[in-house]
Amino acid sequence: MSLSVGIVGLPNAGKSTLFNALLGRQVARAQNYPFCTIEPNVGVVEVPDEKLSVLGKIENSQAIIPAAVEFVDIAGLVKGASQGEGLGNKFLSHIREVDLICYVLRNFTDSNVEKASSVNPQSDLETLKTELILKDLETIGKVTAKKPKTGDKEEVFRYQLAQKIEAILEKELLPVNQDWEDQERKALNSFFLLTAKPYMIVLNIDEVDLGRLDEVMANFPDWGVVPICAKVEAELAQLSPEEKTEYLASLGTSHSGLELLIKKAYANLGLISFYTAGEKEARAWTIPRGTLAPQAAGVIHSDFEKNFIKAEVVSFSDFVSFDGWARCRLLGKTRFEGRDYQFIGDEVVEFKTGR
Repeated sequence: MSLSVGIVGLPNAGKSTLFNALLGRQVARAQNYPFCTIEPNVGVVEVPDEKLSVLGKIENSQAIIPAAVEFVDIAGLVKGASQGEGLGNKFLSHIREVDLICYVLRNFTDSNVEKASSVNPQSDLETLKTELILKDLETIGKVTAKKPKTGDKEEVFRYQLAQKIEAILEKELLPVNQDWEDQERKALNSFFLLTAKPYMIVLNIDEVDLGRLDEVMANFPDWGVVPICAKVEAELAQLSPEEKTEYLASLGTSHSGLELLIKKAYANLGLISFYTAGEKEARAWTIPRGTLAPQAAGVIHSDFEKNFIKAEVVSFSDFVSFDGWARCRLLGKTRFEGRDYQFIGDEVVEFKTGR
């Protein structure tokens, strides 16, 4: 699926360093991902998934193919971007094209890296959000400036919604954080607002902070942030698994923040994985949560959706507990689902199709 995460921040916040670290996890088998044409500022990154190696071992799979998500390194924003400062409109147009915004905030001290316009994480986040709000006020203002024809119910509804959105933005609030009815949300999407996009927050910290994350995160209790030392992650990308373990241990931690970032981005995009497992490969397939069985089959091949009959499904836990397809079938742990089945994630599946 062509869903992307835009890395956004002020200059010298560590965006490119983080992006380079992500490139260390870039998908090697580019041909397996039809939307992964790699440009200088785009990387298709594997989603860490411990389940795949388990499935591959059970079915003696020749290949392991994880799910993937696309990250885009967007040029640094400066105050006044909404009015064309810095890269201005180019920067904002790049954000408009991504599905999830990843705000990278500077919380590291390095005298060799100019702070540019950075003050502190809280203030920097407000600067970033303000520029997006100002641009969206300009966008929505073009709608509210023209009153609709009285008899056109659809246009009247759209106009009234635009007024409602304008009032929210003028309070410096984000539409993405508001509760919307289904009809409103559908119309909201037609405005293509920057502030209507889901987002996550990365705190770029010092190396020494990795050993005292609880203390650092106490300053950001309600943010749900992912703490990462981009400098360390870029260095880890060049090491072997054994060297990574030793290096992290020397810093007082046992895991890379990059894996958490990728997993959280995947989840925040509203994506889940289902699995196919056999001798040829064990593979994770990406779908939005709640996808119906025929459309899930279509992710594998369009003919599978067209000729869908049913899906044989077993939970990952049962698949592992009963050692694969053969025993799961023998013991009645698999089930057949039809066209109305909604995927919830972590199913192991075989699709049955006609001609």
